[in-house]
Amino acid sequence: MTRRSARAPRPLVLATAAVLAVVSLVLVARQRRSQAEQRTLEAEVALRTGELVALTQHLQTAREDERARLARDLHDELGALLTAAKLDAARIRSRLAGQAPEALERLAHLVASLDSVIALKRSISENLHPSSLHQLGLVPTLENLAAEFSQAADIPVHCSLQPVQLPPTAELMVFRLVQESITNISKYAHASQVWLALHQAGGQVRLEVRDDGVGFDPGLLPRSACGLVGMRYRVQAEHGSLHLASAPGRGTRIEVRLPAAQLSC
Repeated sequence: MTRRSARAPRPLVLATAAVLAVVSLVLVARQRRSQAEQRTLEAEVALRTGELVALTQHLQTAREDERARLARDLHDELGALLTAAKLDAARIRSRLAGQAPEALERLAHLVASLDSVIALKRSISENLHPSSLHQLGLVPTLENLAAEFSQAADIPVHCSLQPVQLPPTAELMVFRLVQESITNISKYAHASQVWLALHQAGGQVRLEVRDDGVGFDPGLLPRSACGLVGMRYRVQAEHGSLHLASAPGRGTRIEVRLPAAQLSC
């Protein structure tokens, strides 16, 4: 009687073990399916991100080509017309020397106005396509940009800029990013000071744009605020990364890290 009692639960134990084994197999299968779905989703996200980065790079290249064309037209066509007008005004002024004081005064104002327009044309052309990048290099170009911003916005810019090794496309991207960042500072930050830093350590280039303005909560940015998204994609197109740090009342900091260009022997 005792042996029968001991043997009686054995089928129940086996059945329980079988159920547990089936449940375990189902759970393992579900986990593997979930992991496979996650890997598929991650691959899809990576593919879409790569496509967006490539599209951003294409659009940026097209935009820069158009800007370069406009800059050339301003320099060649409008520049030639303004220079000719200035020479004509100077020629007329020399012929009227000692005569018609009122006309001479107006001609002097005309020449001064033409000088201002020529300077404005040069500034617009440089903003459209920074020729100084090729002629002077990245650091002097950023120094000029910071000086012009400081004078126009009446905000001091503290620069710590060192020569770095970057390909031309990355140099242009850095210039555009700094240009866009300080424009945003002048519009929204209400800052009293700006810091601009560019350094290279080993194989990495680090750019930082920082202000002491009102700041904001990055989590509350509206979806329509596509400027930051565009910046991030442009940085990724150069195989870099962008980090934004900001908080209400604590200013804003944008940090970009890029791979340095390899020097050819």
